[in-house]
Amino acid sequence: MPPEFRFQGTGRNLQKDMLGDWFRALEGAPQAGEPVAYQMIGGNVAEVLRNFGYHLVFPEVNALQCGIKRAAPDLLLKAEDLGYSPDVCGYVKNDIGLAHSGNVSPMGKLPPPSLLVCTYSGCRTYIKWFEALAEYYQAPLFVLDVPYRRVPAPRAEDVVYVVAQLEELIEVCERQTGRKFDIDRLREDLARSCEAEDLWVRIMDAARHRPSPLDAYFEAVFFMAPINVLRGSEAGLRFYRETWREIQERLEFGLGPVPEERVRVVIEGPPPWMRFREFWDMFKAWGVVAVASTYAHVGGLYQAGVRHDPRRPLESLAEVCCNCYCNWNLGLRAELMHQWVRDFEADALVIHSVKSCRSFSVGQADTREHFIKDLNIPTLFVESDLVDGRYFSAAQIKNRVDAFFERLAHKKLVEAGV
Repeated sequence: MPPEFRFQGTGRNLQKDMLGDWFRALEGAPQAGEPVAYQMIGGNVAEVLRNFGYHLVFPEVNALQCGIKRAAPDLLLKAEDLGYSPDVCGYVKNDIGLAHSGNVSPMGKLPPPSLLVCTYSGCRTYIKWFEALAEYYQAPLFVLDVPYRRVPAPRAEDVVYVVAQLEELIEVCERQTGRKFDIDRLREDLARSCEAEDLWVRIMDAARHRPSPLDAYFEAVFFMAPINVLRGSEAGLRFYRETWREIQERLEFGLGPVPEERVRVVIEGPPPWMRFREFWDMFKAWGVVAVASTYAHVGGLYQAGVRHDPRRPLESLAEVCCNCYCNWNLGLRAELMHQWVRDFEADALVIHSVKSCRSFSVGQADTREHFIKDLNIPTLFVESDLVDGRYFSAAQIKNRVDAFFERLAHKKLVEAGV
């Protein structure tokens, strides 16, 4: 008699419900007279803004949702009609097109911002993107300038520099909302953030098992949403408590994302949202499971030991800002991926190079050469885009995927002496 699973599907169902509640609250913010802040995922300071009652909008999340729901093509063309080049980041063009189309997304109508907070961490495009939004909405723009991480150990002066800006942001929020900053509320929110981050790392580290109970790329993109958009909230913490129970049940019964795990990989780069399911199926066909991924850490490198800390509220916020994945230089990124290949016993590295995302794609060709020639790690390199289907060639990508994993399977047979 097959076992009765109590928790399977918990994470996905909770995520849908929570994000649905989040978008509905956003729609109602203008009527309720409540402030709205736009910010990026990377290095975001959600706990500070929630301290003042801001509803949070993440343009990146809106863009990926438009990609998944096939709403992006018209929005991209709208932005190009306004003069944006085809080479501009697909997320930017989606967001600009959305703003100029009434801000009616597949998730609901998005409210205009009361405040724009550009956490400039790792991507120069962020600044120009938010400048365009500030001009369009005639809303105030605060740029949080985050130093780029070039050395293995964090620099104390970088933390001091960011903390000073956070104190300035707090003053801006106090003036705009008329509310006083509540340090005790911030500590409470950061305590929830820290617990959720601990649980998130447990979930991701569970991929060390054979078979892995989750795909740390294709499935993690669903599990990672609350750690970015609901971090610090009771709902976000509940999500990770419940999802960890689901993962524990998978470990107990040996459940995995594919019927038979044959290949373990580390994946670099964001997914092609507009063809997400099709892309995943190309890997499932070969029994491939991602046991670690860089994209899961765009909001913070929690799996590398970074945490929010209620005992050091502003300092730990600054440290997380400095330690989101795209704010690390290429050398540090390569070292991290190599560590994951070793620690998670991966067979190969997969690089999905995104045409319009420079913060990820710059240097990926060199990374491929380094892994193949210097580290002797098989590496697959495929190219498409985040949301622009014009750059997704299914036949070409499938040919590369099939040829790579066919060669890898042959290599394993030869090494096994079969």
